[in-house]
Amino acid sequence: MPRHKTLFWILIAAATGAAALFVPLPWTDTTRIRNEVVIARPPAAVFDYVSTPGNWPAWHPSSLGVAGATDHSLRPGERVTETFVVAGRSGVVVWTVTKSDPPRTWMIEGEIAGRKAGTVTYTLTPALTPSLTPSEESTRFARDFSYQSPTLLFVLMNRLVLRPRIEAESAEAVRRLKARLEAPR
Repeated sequence: MPRHKTLFWILIAAATGAAALFVPLPWTDTTRIRNEVVIARPPAAVFDYVSTPGNWPAWHPSSLGVAGATDHSLRPGERVTETFVVAGRSGVVVWTVTKSDPPRTWMIEGEIAGRKAGTVTYTLTPALTPSLTPSEESTRFARDFSYQSPTLLFVLMNRLVLRPRIEAESAEAVRRLKARLEAPR
């Protein structure tokens, strides 16, 4: 085969491979990140704090600011807009509350520029802490963040760069939440 035809087919294969990175995935690739912590505060107090968006920038390192309904524990259907930096990427997400079962469960779904951006679920259960007196309550707080990879390029970036950074930011968030809620009042 002449040299120019070989080069042509190599370029076609490279262009096809590069284009495949941007095509929507024909399967679902979901990432789930879970963090848990025991907080020496009653479940109702923890629930009210974490489900009130105005508090997010004080404990979540990715939350730069919130706008809209920020001064109370949000109920299903309520929305809030958050400015964020996650894994070095900044943007604005609109969160909609999809479930609220105080003081046990709270769930929000995010959209960025009209596209699904992930789901955050808080699950709170009473926790037994031997160091506390019987009149003190503590809470096992679990934060689950899940998001889908839209393209093969995102799958690769997520595995190599994004997921480890998001995991670290999520772990730091629950560490800060515990410190903030357990700080002397």
